[in-house]
Amino acid sequence: MSDKLEVGSIVEGKIVRIKPFGAIVSLGNAQGLVHISQVANSFVQDINDHIKIGDVVKVKVLSIDEETHKIALSIRDALPKEERPQKSEKPFRKPNPQGQRSNSDYSRAPSYSTSPKPPMDFEDKMKEWAKQSNERQTTLNKRANKRSY
Repeated sequence: MSDKLEVGSIVEGKIVRIKPFGAIVSLGNAQGLVHISQVANSFVQDINDHIKIGDVVKVKVLSIDEETHKIALSIRDALPKEERPQKSEKPFRKPNPQGQRSNSDYSRAPSYSTSPKPPMDFEDKMKEWAKQSNERQTTLNKRANKRSY
């Protein structure tokens, strides 16, 4: 079936069918599927916005299943290195061993102000914390007084 095809090789193919989940690409004597997630580097809402039937595309062979005669292909991985976006490095966050959220997870409400605020020093943070604590305690006391009647 795929005597010439090898996993990892980049070959040219012609798009013969488009489905909502991907595109069928003819590779001469075989056909393979490019899943919608492998069409472009960005999110693909509608595959028809990126490719059309009859387009000749370069694809990378991701896998070949000899038993089911299925070939997985990728247009995204066949792009030259300079066209691929660089993955941004995200800082590593150590997972909480108990699986519980930390206090800092609850304080990450988005800020909608347009003017930048200067960074708070320790004293300002303590004043803000004391103010919030007093407000919470007042609310709790009001609830407790209502229940006692």
